[in-house]
Amino acid sequence: MKNLITIFLILIAIVLATGCNRPKTDKTNAITPEEEVVYIPKTEYGIIVDSLQVFSGTVTKNQNLAELLLPYNISYNKIDGIARKSKESFDVRKIRSGANYAILYTSDSVATAQYFIYENNAINYTVYDIRDSINIYLGIQPTDTVVAFASGVIESSLWNAMVVNQADPILAIELSEIYAWTIDFFGIQRGDRFNIVYEKVFKKGEYIGLGRVLTAEIHHMGNDFKCYRFENNGDDDFYDEDGGSMRRTFLKAPLRYSRVSSGFSYARKHPVLKITRPHLGIDYAAPEGTPVYSIGDGIVTAKGFQKRGGGNYIKIKHNGTYSTEYMHLKGFAKGIKTGVKVKQGQLIGYVGQTGLATGPHLDFRVFRNGQAMNPNNLKAPPAKPVDSAYLESFMESKKQLDRLMLQYRQEQILLLNSTSENTDILQ
Repeated sequence: MKNLITIFLILIAIVLATGCNRPKTDKTNAITPEEEVVYIPKTEYGIIVDSLQVFSGTVTKNQNLAELLLPYNISYNKIDGIARKSKESFDVRKIRSGANYAILYTSDSVATAQYFIYENNAINYTVYDIRDSINIYLGIQPTDTVVAFASGVIESSLWNAMVVNQADPILAIELSEIYAWTIDFFGIQRGDRFNIVYEKVFKKGEYIGLGRVLTAEIHHMGNDFKCYRFENNGDDDFYDEDGGSMRRTFLKAPLRYSRVSSGFSYARKHPVLKITRPHLGIDYAAPEGTPVYSIGDGIVTAKGFQKRGGGNYIKIKHNGTYSTEYMHLKGFAKGIKTGVKVKQGQLIGYVGQTGLATGPHLDFRVFRNGQAMNPNNLKAPPAKPVDSAYLESFMESKKQLDRLMLQYRQEQILLLNSTSENTDILQ
């Protein structure tokens, strides 16, 4: 019995010794399923390029698709096929000098293009998949949008004020469009002020352009003009503090009870001169003395007799973009003279046949940025206020934008005060 106990103890000792010498598992280095390394393929323009080479370049003057792809083993026949099929998306014949492009090609002994990517602009690009059959589709670069603030005092022009205050000067154009029906930017005055909350768009950390203007306020001629971006029943537009549209509409025609006797044309035989020349307006035939109305709010910029054939005429500037002209008038309405403000639908004159005219009619013309345009193509902007169903939502959005504007303005004041104090210390 004693011997059995001794043998048992010896066996236990051997087991314990063997266990102590067994290599220990380092739990700290153990890889759990959650910690396994995940393979992330490299992509360019949404295409996996792990097995491809990428060449990026800029289109040079007079360079075309053939010149770009021939060095990458793409035949003239296939290039012609690409050109034919691309007409539905982006016509490769419109490739412009200075645009960026990329060619994704195989890294074999004979480099063969698999994809051609043309950057239409900083964000949008067109992919030409030419591996087998030709497949063309559009893509969008990933971007980051940051809310920003700009403000300043106008000394000479709004554009220069943007530059001085280190804001994108394109904001000046954006504001002129938003306030086109409220402020005459040709009459902007020294000392006028602006504050804007807007979006800046970045691609791979590089600023590429403006996003949306969210809210703005302009102090002009002693008055504050505020605007707010809001999506009203599916339409993204700008509204004033009460939810009214920042835009104004035009009347469909400057007179009633009329018919169109001659349309807009770049080559019309003149009824009096009997020669072919442009007729950059619409003729409304109407009885002599028929009232003529301004199609929109504006300022009379010219009134008188046009010796070139227009007879008695009036020209009205509606905003920084649009102006209209009314010719062959019999006479003018009372009080109409250069510099007078007129309202939409206000009587300005009467149909006549002064100048070169074979009968009583109104020659009506529309100008956009100084260039004559077909009045039928004048798209009257929506002048509807915020829909009553969305008014509460608009007011809440307006409060949020007001708070955001106030926050930025307060931060700027603190920054200016801090800068001023530091300058005083240095002096």
